Amino acid sequence: MSAIIASSLFPMAAHAQTPALSNLQPRTENGRQIYDVVQFERFNPRTALDIVNQIPGFIVDTGDNNERGLGQADENVLINGARISGKNNDAFTMLRRISVENIVRLEIVDGATLSISGLSGQVLNVVTNGDDDRGVTGNFRWQPQFRRAGENWFAGDISISGPLGKGEFTIALENDAFRNGAQGREHITFPNATDRNFIRDEVARVRGDRPTLSTSYTSTSTTGSIFNINAEYGINHFRERVATDRSKPGELDITENFAGRENEWNAEVSADYEFDLGGGRLKLIGLQRLEHSPFENIFEQRFTDGVTPPRGNQFNRTIDEGESVLRAEYSWKTDGGTDWGVNVEGAYNFLESEGALLVRDAQGVFQPILLDNANSKVTEYRGEIIGTYGRALTDNLTLQTTLGGEYSQISQNGPLGQTRSFIRPKGSISLAWKPQDDLDFSFKLERKVDQLNFFDFVASVDVSNDVRNAGNPALVPPQSWNAEVEGTFNLGAFGSTTVTGYYNKISDIVDAIPITATTEALGNLDSATQYGISVVSTFLLDSLGWKGAKIDVEAEARRSSVLDPLTGVKRRISNDFIYEYEINFRHDIPNSNFAYGGSIQRFDGFPQTRLDQTADFDELAPYAAVFIEHKDVFGLTVNANLGNLFNRSDRFVRTDYVARRDGPINFIENRNRKFGLIYRLTVSGSF
Repeated sequence: MSAIIASSLFPMAAHAQTPALSNLQPRTENGRQIYDVVQFERFNPRTALDIVNQIPGFIVDTGDNNERGLGQADENVLINGARISGKNNDAFTMLRRISVENIVRLEIVDGATLSISGLSGQVLNVVTNGDDDRGVTGNFRWQPQFRRAGENWFAGDISISGPLGKGEFTIALENDAFRNGAQGREHITFPNATDRNFIRDEVARVRGDRPTLSTSYTSTSTTGSIFNINAEYGINHFRERVATDRSKPGELDITENFAGRENEWNAEVSADYEFDLGGGRLKLIGLQRLEHSPFENIFEQRFTDGVTPPRGNQFNRTIDEGESVLRAEYSWKTDGGTDWGVNVEGAYNFLESEGALLVRDAQGVFQPILLDNANSKVTEYRGEIIGTYGRALTDNLTLQTTLGGEYSQISQNGPLGQTRSFIRPKGSISLAWKPQDDLDFSFKLERKVDQLNFFDFVASVDVSNDVRNAGNPALVPPQSWNAEVEGTFNLGAFGSTTVTGYYNKISDIVDAIPITATTEALGNLDSATQYGISVVSTFLLDSLGWKGAKIDVEAEARRSSVLDPLTGVKRRISNDFIYEYEINFRHDIPNSNFAYGGSIQRFDGFPQTRLDQTADFDELAPYAAVFIEHKDVFGLTVNANLGNLFNRSDRFVRTDYVARRDGPINFIENRNRKFGLIYRLTVSGSF
């Protein structure tokens, strides 16, 4: 029947050879799980990412995007055994640029068995070929979307790769565009003054275009030296608007409008060179990143009588950020297969803020308001040295350890500014144990120093909610002891599952603290704990008689605890998530080019907790979607997706207190916005 449908709808595609069902079980070589490209033929993959998304029980982890400098490896994806260069080039971006034709094989191995500092747990290595005769290849993807909030025609990406001289180049253009929005009613209630209650009817629209042009070049010499260079330039044009009709019996109606806009540009250049030196290998890395972000937010109220002056406020700010990093990694082996390494890194970071607050006076004219600590520059000089040691303890047990420390100097100018220095120890110990071919365990204990958000140092204003943060020049970097245990179980013909448990003991965690009797900012609390469990599974249904069908499951639950600085009672960490899950089903119909499936996902988090209010965002139903895909429409793959089948709406509840959160409630905002069905089309191809 499916062949008849294909013949009638796509006469040219009907004669194409339909992909046969393939076995998604890996073979094992030297403790590594090996996948060949041909095993994923039924999905008609165009890029490495198309394949990786179908590997049973594996999920790409891009690590900590706010990691200090380059640091140790934390992404679980390698390309030809090496970390992905740069910071903006994450695993998803790089995998999307690798054509299937250029892939030799894919390997999954425990990170602790590699001579790469910082890796543990399941790590994917994509091995590509170096054939200079293969010519130029390319991939493209177009993702138009249609919803109540508007049409998005401009999301997609295209990349071209090929030989150049003695190396290979890649040029890519991507636009992560979006057109979002929702509408609904908000009730504002005053528990101690019900005559002040009113209603808002709101329509929110958000749109953004983020085109990015990037290029890279890599070359390997006849002596084994490897050179990489990457350059990227992008812009981010963001627009937000919320139009509100506010009504209250016996009073004039009010129209409220919020508008926000940002016009950002950002650029990054990175390069590395790896070569033999003495009895080991030396890798030199350099990175320069710059960003310029001017934005303005304005909120105003206008009365329908046409006489009463408008009210409102406006906050404008321009942010300039930058990061410069130099890093050297030297590694060598000694007798017995022991891996040694020394990593040295120096970095300079800065954030410069110029902010201004304007408030309408009684005549409706904007007047400047003094805002302490809004115009300031924060800088950090940092250096670290880490030594690494790794070896096989037995045939199936491998040890990797790192030990070192960092020195940092953080400075802020202005009347509240100060300069402080810190020396922090860092290190980790990892064990990889493979008791049998279908079972892997890993354990990691790490002492980590987190990156501060420099935005927390300077004052800011949320004009739509009239919320102000004073900024805190006395912030110190949080530190934590992190323990993690991961087990991967190969279920053979039934799939694979990975279970991870973790526990984090955090000191100097950043949370809301009082600055004066009426103001607050983000500061450091003594300690907090965080623990949870995650499961990533793929269940193959071929063995149950449903050929070509599979189910992917990703779920995580977390608890946390911190002593509230206001009440003295333990609570969850502000804005921490509680649980999330995503379940995907896909069926590739045998002997056809058709596939179909669906997904369901949900997320729940703990409210953002300030000293004067709490803000809770809830999803009132899971987000569900279905899709149908044809893998050869005139040589293209076409996927049609229909989302939000359960008509999920988003609820936001903000509780504001008269003074502090341990006192009487001032008012409660209860908002429910709906965004309707979402229609998405994805057209992808190769050339």
